[in-house]
Amino acid sequence: MEKNISEDTSQKLYFATPEDIVLNKLEWYKAGGEVSDRQWYDVIGVLKIQGTQLDMVYLRQWAEELSISDLLKKALGEAKVSL
Repeated sequence: MEKNISEDTSQKLYFATPEDIVLNKLEWYKAGGEVSDRQWYDVIGVLKIQGTQLDMVYLRQWAEELSISDLLKKALGEAKVSL
């Protein structure tokens, strides 16, 4: 849904989806040697809050593409969100 927040309609704002936040944070977590509690707990928090509203097909597809499927599965399990 598009919503104008200004009279100037020549500029658009883009927001990351919860799915993209999860994927990006899992990539950062992996790149950092899987030791960043902050990245991990951010992922768990997003998963818990969004729960069943997440697009699991999109998450699984891109996790596979980004070679982070194992981390996504682990995070979903910890967050108690079903695939």
